[in-house]
Amino acid sequence: MTDPKIRKIPYPYHAMLAICSDLDETPTRREYFEIARFLNTEDETAMGPGVGLEIGNTLYFDMPDNQFAYWNTDDDGRENARRLIRSGYIDSFHSYGDFAVDRGYVERALNELESYDCCIRVWVDHSKAVTNFDPGIMFGKGDLEGHEAFHSDLTYRHGVRYVWRGRVTSVIGQDCAKGYGGLWSMKHAVPAAKTILKDFVKSLLALKNHPKYALHKGNRLIYPASLRSGESVIEFMRCNPHWGGVSAGETAQGIPEVLTDRVLSTLTRKRAKSIIYTHLGKIADRAEIFSEATRNGFRRLKGYADRQEILVATTYRLLQYTKMTEQIRVEESEDGSLILINLVTGGAEYDLSGLTIYTEKPESTRLTIDNQPMENFEINVPDETGRASISIPWKKLTFPDLV
Repeated sequence: MTDPKIRKIPYPYHAMLAICSDLDETPTRREYFEIARFLNTEDETAMGPGVGLEIGNTLYFDMPDNQFAYWNTDDDGRENARRLIRSGYIDSFHSYGDFAVDRGYVERALNELESYDCCIRVWVDHSKAVTNFDPGIMFGKGDLEGHEAFHSDLTYRHGVRYVWRGRVTSVIGQDCAKGYGGLWSMKHAVPAAKTILKDFVKSLLALKNHPKYALHKGNRLIYPASLRSGESVIEFMRCNPHWGGVSAGETAQGIPEVLTDRVLSTLTRKRAKSIIYTHLGKIADRAEIFSEATRNGFRRLKGYADRQEILVATTYRLLQYTKMTEQIRVEESEDGSLILINLVTGGAEYDLSGLTIYTEKPESTRLTIDNQPMENFEINVPDETGRASISIPWKKLTFPDLV
């Protein structure tokens, strides 16, 4: 439960959004890295000028030769991947790949990463890969002790703390009141109605404690969970608010129907967070990579970011921010005319970027973190609630030079 003195979204934004793209079927290193450049820089790319957002990517290792993967690319491709990991732009495993069938493949991958000081902290199950964690719809054996693909102890030791095990909702925005506003499409009335009904049924089953739909209860973004091997992790929900359902439009060609004004304005109005489920490497034209409609969808999202309505962050940063705001405690006292605010972290190491604390007299506020002075904070004018605040600046990631 977030302390009421903590603003759920970093000031002055109204919502947070991450694009969590599974790299399935990305043809080669060219498409993989050009997509990263288009999304995260304003440089000239094969798709025109980039949009300069902050959007991460996933990575796997052992895959068929016709798909980009760490071991499939060349030395320059692997060097670029490592640079993106260290800078935060590759932040999620997408299993270890279809061909990673036992613990030896995992050890090789992790030894490679750690020898280059690379750490990935988010896990996203992939298709029916045996290294997945979900035992049901994702057929995972990765956390099943005794199985030849068991690796959860190694992956946890490496640093993974956030896990996605196949659950997707149609609801626009999490950590807010649940509702289906923004999903309805008069042009696609029948499939839209089916999509809303399906998600509603999932919610009813969740209320009846059906294990498959447990994460649909409460419309939260993150939930405490345990792997079968005992490790405590944070499980998260992804969202695909496409009128055709969670398995529709989850590609580069389909995302323009997700990044619509209807969806983005609903997310903003609900003061919510969302991690979008998609596959941006599933492209129709390798020469063009992203169609004009797809490019325009991301430019539309950039407009919301530039107007400081939606803060676009990588998956890991959004998850870490959410966990941080739920676990930090705020202690407030007065010393004469001063307001003293102390943030209690419980010994956890957090990136506090964006953390916003409501206070009646921001100009007279002194901030400490675990009783240690914090000078680098900003004073904010009242937001839409009429409350003033202070905040620790949100620092955007720095995109690395690629070879």
